[in-house]
Amino acid sequence: MNTLTQPLRDEHKELIPHIEKILEVADSLPDAPLEQLRTGVRDVYEFLAYHLIPHAQAEDAALYPAVQKALGSLDSTRTMTRDHIEVAHYIAELAQLQQELTPQNFKALQRVLYGLYALVKVHFAKEEEVYLPILEERLTAGEAAKMFAAMESAASHAKLAAQSH
Repeated sequence: MNTLTQPLRDEHKELIPHIEKILEVADSLPDAPLEQLRTGVRDVYEFLAYHLIPHAQAEDAALYPAVQKALGSLDSTRTMTRDHIEVAHYIAELAQLQQELTPQNFKALQRVLYGLYALVKVHFAKEEEVYLPILEERLTAGEAAKMFAAMESAASHAKLAAQSH
């Protein structure tokens, strides 16, 4: 079924295996070999920093304003934006833990990974179950196309900025 919001649903489907990798790495603690953990944590961090954060920035720039307009309230997406802020805090903590990956910080690492996993999974569910049906009902095809073009542009800019750091 092709819907106005299908591009975002498709993008979420592409991101889900990477999100599941967060859980996989968390579950492997403390038993996995240290080198395997380093690789897993690095892969998770790179996904979060270079793919998920640009996705979140694109949502803030284009998706949420469309939802706000559809609902007639600037406050209607504040909880979702707050999720993005919390994800960024977790990613910063993950970056710190990644610098000194030792058995002494495995519990903290596991806490961060499980927190990220739960937060991102619930965030995606809220978008797909609440916001996307609203947009399906209230956006025209032209408005949807404009929104996705703005999201693509914002994500591209965010990815470039992330790679230059």
